[in-house]
Amino acid sequence: MGRCLKILVASALMLAGNSVHAQKFSVSTDLLGYARLCTFNVDASYAIARRWSLTAGARYNPFTFNAGDPEKQFQYRQQSYSVGMRLWPWHIWSGWWFTGKLRYQEYSTGGIISRTTEEGDRFGAGLYSGYTHMLTPHLNLEFGVGFWSGLAVYRKYSCPVCGLTIEDGRKFFLLPDDFMVSVVYVF
Repeated sequence: MGRCLKILVASALMLAGNSVHAQKFSVSTDLLGYARLCTFNVDASYAIARRWSLTAGARYNPFTFNAGDPEKQFQYRQQSYSVGMRLWPWHIWSGWWFTGKLRYQEYSTGGIISRTTEEGDRFGAGLYSGYTHMLTPHLNLEFGVGFWSGLAVYRKYSCPVCGLTIEDGRKFFLLPDDFMVSVVYVF
């Protein structure tokens, strides 16, 4: 009887140990990203250690506004992809964090501040920092800011629809990248 009880207790402990596991994945979306002319965005992260996670993200905006009126047309079209690592000094999925990312972006912006339009490709790296507040065991609210820099291969036009090229080439850039308020689901 004693041996059966020991086996039963050991089995129960192993099953309980397997059912209680660390949260390894998260998926998030930046609410402020939608305010940037409805840019869809998603980030996914995987915990590789207590203080480190891998992250990958995508942004997409296909919209041109006031397309029928050349004097009022504007756009912030883009598709952007990033990969990186995030350091969590205290504990993963909560508290302060610092991220380094590699990023590619295909873009077409114009008509927002001036009539000139620029389109092209950007390749670069960025540094980001922020804070994650745990709302529930599976839901977090994240605040952050970041900058990225790299090389842009671009062409600039005099207006969003005329097609008159006024400049093209390559240039280095330093841009603010993220001012984020994200909802994060951890599972």
